[in-house]
Amino acid sequence: MTQQVSENVDVVIVGAGAAGLSAALTLGRARRSVLVVDDNTPRNAPAERSHAFLTRDGAPPSEIVEIGSDEAKGYGVRFRQGRATFAEQVEGGFRVVLDDGGAVRGRRLLITTGLTDGLPEIEGLHQQWGKGVLHCPYCHGWEVRGRAIGVIGTNSMAVHMALLWRQWSGNVTLFSHTAPELDDEQYERLAARGVRVIEGVVTAVESVDGVVSGIRVDGRRSFPVEVGVVGTTMTARSELLEGLGVEPEAMEMRGHVIAHKVPVDAMGATSVPGVYAAGNAAGGGINSDLVEEDTVAAVVARRG
Repeated sequence: MTQQVSENVDVVIVGAGAAGLSAALTLGRARRSVLVVDDNTPRNAPAERSHAFLTRDGAPPSEIVEIGSDEAKGYGVRFRQGRATFAEQVEGGFRVVLDDGGAVRGRRLLITTGLTDGLPEIEGLHQQWGKGVLHCPYCHGWEVRGRAIGVIGTNSMAVHMALLWRQWSGNVTLFSHTAPELDDEQYERLAARGVRVIEGVVTAVESVDGVVSGIRVDGRRSFPVEVGVVGTTMTARSELLEGLGVEPEAMEMRGHVIAHKVPVDAMGATSVPGVYAAGNAAGGGINSDLVEEDTVAAVVARRG
């Protein structure tokens, strides 16, 4: 049974994070009818505060979303709570089906559902994710500066990550875990910066009263740390895009796949006409696309 379309707008945006809200604001100011669909499952939900976000440094993620939503609403942007489960191309645009059984339609479709983080299966790590176990020094490094930091190696970026976190603390330990075996040059680089290396597989991230206290190796040796660091495998939440024929592609660094991203052009357009996947840059691109379509239609009408 085909779900009845309850709203028909210029642009449907799926995802109300910073990227989606930036695009919504741009499009709202361009006097476009915009509907933002969001299921309230942001990537940064475990984090208590957002950092390095100009004018909102240290604000809770939910506060930034609330402020951004209010700004977009000021330009007529509408919001709908729910999870988009399916999208298809229809005459004149795209139909998006929601988990409540409803459907909405837009002349253009923008997917800004963000990423998911793939974490290694280590006892205690998931419980500390976004709190005592971190991944981005630019997001959290200042807050843990000077503390004992343990970097858990999971891929070929392990040495780079350890040296990077060394900028924030003189007490950094690299736990080799499942990272490739280090060569002599890498050992020398780490030693020169005072980063010690612990061989073996990490079996647990330990904590006391909810605070990280150590990293256990090979199930028996425990090393005191105050902060854990782990590299994640970032995967685009691209289910809707894949259903439309847009496939994510691997993103490699130092010979290791660190993420899967959606290929887009400079304006956020995917390989499917009318479908975008980006943030504020996409807002301008979508509006330009719609202006061209409106102009073509106006020319045809005038000639008629």
